[in-house]
Amino acid sequence: MSDTVLPVAGASPYDVVVGTDLAGRLPAMLGSGVQRVGVVFPESLADLARPVLDALAGAHEVTRLPIPDGERAKTAAVAASCWDALGEAGFTRSDAVVTVGGGATTDLGGFVAATWLRGVRVVHVPTTLLAMVDAAVGGKTGVNTPSGKNLVGAFHEPAGVLCDLATLRSLPRAELVAGLGEVVKCGFIADPEILTLVEGTDPDELTADSPVLRELVERAIRVKIDVVVADLKETGGQDGHPGREVLNYGHTMAHAIERAEDYAVRHGEAVALGCVYVAELARRAGTLAPEVVERHHRAFAHVGLPTTYSGASFEELHAAMRVDKKARGSQLRFVVLTDLAVPTVLAGPSEENLRAAYDVLSGGEQEVDA
Repeated sequence: MSDTVLPVAGASPYDVVVGTDLAGRLPAMLGSGVQRVGVVFPESLADLARPVLDALAGAHEVTRLPIPDGERAKTAAVAASCWDALGEAGFTRSDAVVTVGGGATTDLGGFVAATWLRGVRVVHVPTTLLAMVDAAVGGKTGVNTPSGKNLVGAFHEPAGVLCDLATLRSLPRAELVAGLGEVVKCGFIADPEILTLVEGTDPDELTADSPVLRELVERAIRVKIDVVVADLKETGGQDGHPGREVLNYGHTMAHAIERAEDYAVRHGEAVALGCVYVAELARRAGTLAPEVVERHHRAFAHVGLPTTYSGASFEELHAAMRVDKKARGSQLRFVVLTDLAVPTVLAGPSEENLRAAYDVLSGGEQEVDA
């Protein structure tokens, strides 16, 4: 099957390419004039980074920037070590960064590129399903602090994204399933055909070489492209649409759970839990019909994602949500649905409703409307 090229319009247009064995596209995507390239990759993914390093070796001076695995990479200290390496190698504004890895690598490497000399080119080569459909597209970068996730960051659009589906062949099954959390989320906020595909497919058939998985990847990326082109810096949408904030559907609770679990829970798993929570919250606020709420439980569970969580108390999660980036002053804000693919913002929900939605998330009985 030929590669799929998904163009991202805007002030700094670029392409997202979906296919297999894409490393050969990298030099052209970086463009002419780039002499030095810093390749950011987790030490555990050296084998996956090798085709990228080989593709660059002939025409570029390559600086390897190995980082820790997962969220442990997203610290100011790791970013500083990358800056030091770029400085020692003499990187100029015409040089570039390439990231090879999952969402944490993309976030950290993108942040390094955004801040080195106030911004150099970056190309992302995501190696997880989660990174392909979420972190690699749209230009958000960031690191974590003790106060929360992604509280320090910058918008820095890439020069291109190479979603090489071949890299998913070595991805642990649990990681692939976790990535489906963001895919299913896209079905609820913008493209219900994603839900139809997911619900109509045996989860065991969703593999790296599955045509259905490829369609899901491309559909989820298109959802994100459409949103970020319309509202790159999350300033708001039109006609009541939340704009880019819609991509954070479920994320207020998801980030609280991740923080409570010291980031030991996978992001896609936390997103599934957060979406179930916010659907229950929307039902209590009177914006979402019970059958759509139930579909949240069913769709995430179908692919093997969790739909209940009781690892932290409501009080602990509530406190964490209050420092979420989407909060305004002391008021919590949640992206909610009024129907499939019809999002809006719910500001300042009552603590009674917040707690009641948590009670369902933690395994309590789901209420049934008379």
